[in-house]
Amino acid sequence: MQIAIVLFDGFTALDAVGPYEPLEHLPGAEIVFVAEEAGPVRAHTGHLALTADRTLAEVTRPDVVVVPGGPGQTPQMGNGRLLEWLREADTASTWTTSVCTGSLLLAAAGLLAGRRATTHWLGLDTLAAFGAEPAGERVVFDGKYVTAAGVSSGIDMGLALLGRIAGDEQAQLAQLILEYAPEPPYDAGSPHTAPAHLVERLRTRSRFTPAG
Repeated sequence: MQIAIVLFDGFTALDAVGPYEPLEHLPGAEIVFVAEEAGPVRAHTGHLALTADRTLAEVTRPDVVVVPGGPGQTPQMGNGRLLEWLREADTASTWTTSVCTGSLLLAAAGLLAGRRATTHWLGLDTLAAFGAEPAGERVVFDGKYVTAAGVSSGIDMGLALLGRIAGDEQAQLAQLILEYAPEPPYDAGSPHTAPAHLVERLRTRSRFTPAG
């Protein structure tokens, strides 16, 4: 089973690496990082890069598509080459997935119209603008489409998808290997629990707008 994780300039590192860690425990999986051009692709901080070993043109029929988000997602929503690749890959994929604002790219490609989906909480209105039905859940399955909310939820999505493909025991084994048993020091990981002034600070400095 070939799993293609898409990279683009300005992606968020954990959006890609989060699902990668559980999914690499899928027996027989071939995980490939792909981008328009092969080579290092910088995450949004500029301090870290992941290597795309294959180009989009070289990977046309993956079994699983994983699309991360990140600040660099906004200009990509008008990138016809990437959006066309997403549409083409989706015709053959068993699962088409995203993390955080990666779902906005799927939506811009026309793949989420009429479907329940999630994204980072700041992007839910933009998701609705593309005809998707926003769901304020951490991981959302709608047929073969699997979307995860903000950044860290990619780990949950990877585990949930691993369970669907290889069974609960394989997913539990991966969770144990990763020692994924989160106990966050603060209860500020959701706009519903974070201090109101912090929520408002992010709302005023962050804008997700449809592009293209």
